[in-house]
Amino acid sequence: MNTVNTPDKIFRNGRFTTLDRKNPEAGAVAVKDGVFLSVGDDAAIMKQAAASTHVVDLKGKRAIPGFIDSHLHLIRGGLSYLLELRWDGVPDVATALEMLKQQVAITPPPQWVRVVGGFTEHQFAEKRLPTLEEINAIAPDTPVFILHLYDRALLNRAALQACGYDKNTPDPPGGEIQRDRSGHPTGLLIARPNAMILYAALAKGPKLAPEDQLISSRHFMRELNRLGVTSVIDAGGGFQNYPEDYQVIEQLARDKQLTIRIAYNLFTQRPGKELEDFRTWTQLLKPGQGSPMYRHNGAGEMLVFSAADFEDFKEPRPDLAASLEDELYRVVRHLAENRWPFRIHGTYDESISRFLDVFERVNAEFPLDGLNWFIDHAETVTQRNLDRIKALGGGIAIQHRMAYQGEDFVARYGAKAAEATPPIQRMLATGIPIGMGTDATRVASYNPWIGIYWLATGKTVGGLTLYPPANRLPREEALRLYTEGSSWFSTENGKKGAIVAGQYADFAVLPEDMMTIADDELKNLKAVMTVVGGEIVYGDEEFREFDPPALPVSPSWSPVIRYGGYHAAAPHANAMAQACACGTACGIHGHAHARAFQSRVPAADLKSFWGVLGCSCWA
Repeated sequence: MNTVNTPDKIFRNGRFTTLDRKNPEAGAVAVKDGVFLSVGDDAAIMKQAAASTHVVDLKGKRAIPGFIDSHLHLIRGGLSYLLELRWDGVPDVATALEMLKQQVAITPPPQWVRVVGGFTEHQFAEKRLPTLEEINAIAPDTPVFILHLYDRALLNRAALQACGYDKNTPDPPGGEIQRDRSGHPTGLLIARPNAMILYAALAKGPKLAPEDQLISSRHFMRELNRLGVTSVIDAGGGFQNYPEDYQVIEQLARDKQLTIRIAYNLFTQRPGKELEDFRTWTQLLKPGQGSPMYRHNGAGEMLVFSAADFEDFKEPRPDLAASLEDELYRVVRHLAENRWPFRIHGTYDESISRFLDVFERVNAEFPLDGLNWFIDHAETVTQRNLDRIKALGGGIAIQHRMAYQGEDFVARYGAKAAEATPPIQRMLATGIPIGMGTDATRVASYNPWIGIYWLATGKTVGGLTLYPPANRLPREEALRLYTEGSSWFSTENGKKGAIVAGQYADFAVLPEDMMTIADDELKNLKAVMTVVGGEIVYGDEEFREFDPPALPVSPSWSPVIRYGGYHAAAPHANAMAQACACGTACGIHGHAHARAFQSRVPAADLKSFWGVLGCSCWA
């Protein structure tokens, strides 16, 4: 047999959504050297198998191209993932506080308990945040830091002390330390109008040791794999310095321990010295430098500090500095001259107008077309500016931030103004490249299925309908923005994002069919198998036998040990029975014994209310 065309692996008996318009559905794929060798019907693909070919039966499951998150802070988030208690997807304040209580009990000093974004008060049944009184009652001695989007942080008294905040601490520029009548900090930090006060407080907490940061980053990648993510474009982030804060991810890349493809942008860290940073970095790196698993992607999302319009819809739109144009011009001119792609954070149309004035000026000297530059977010961008972006060859990376902040936007600007935020249909009609992402881990959750739900239903995680039907997307088109669409933003269009011969063999297998399940079930989807470059990096349920060996967990008190990552919805009764495998369901709780035992209800205490009534959750 001709070994050149002999596949290493065949994944058969599946229902592949390929996103190839010429071949939209397939039953099997053949993989060789990390790329799709062929895609087609089951019988035809199986004819290519040799004795050496490993064949995996997908058992009739739906398979999709792996998600490509066009805006995620993976490198920074990975360094602290095992330190963080995640409230992503938690349904109510009561559950959140119980999780906090249990974590406080096992967190040793001087460590903090940190809830670092990924949730919104609107997702909670109570439609509120925990109070400082509730947090202080739970944790009188252990520092607790809770970040809510980029609008506020809640610190208990122990955290205020650890940060050194007292009556004499002045408010930093762009932020407010809320105080009581005596002038003492209450524990509420408010971003007005920027998030530097929140960044700075969080940075005061203890970090993981370098060896634990390696483990933590691997766990975060596995969590993303669990949800079907195979690639991200990393947007840098505040307090994420290059090269020192990239040593962990670069070691993982050298050791071939990455399970996510990463294209990383560099985010300037020094106000007033942005051009100096980029001059240094353009001498060190070239766009595309690296490997298919870890490669450089250009500049941003912060290019100059004067051009940062933070997206806190609880506050009025910030007016950007008069120095913006000159400072941004110098940086973008340098990037364009060196053919560095760039991205820039732009929430509001007013900001984007000023950015485009600069880009048009640079374009007259160094054409931007072909540079794959783009604007992140663009919630209120107008058609006039869409036309300008199109003329300059730019793209727009959108995120599901409105799924987390839609209620705040409506409260400030009205429901009518929120109907096209961002105006995705107009973007597509204008012919601008559009890629989908999350802006995780702080502003929103990293869960791509929340993004699919938001695009397809127009609803927030709190249940508010933002968009009329005309502004929503069919599920396949939503998936396309999250895969093929996002590939443009790392200059890898045509290399990944679809299940097509010659592209990277990156895909996810789903437990249920995303094309037919109920809208609300979209939020609860995950992967049961995730494949990157033809290698199975995650397996669950009937594919658990293919799952790689378990990762170590360190530190031993990590919240991930108890809670994992994104909060799972309560399983259906039949799924609980299968997972439990016990002989008898509890008359009160069904097969949800573990959930009942961990709840505030004392199901395990035979002398308690539930025990007296015959609860058998701790039989």
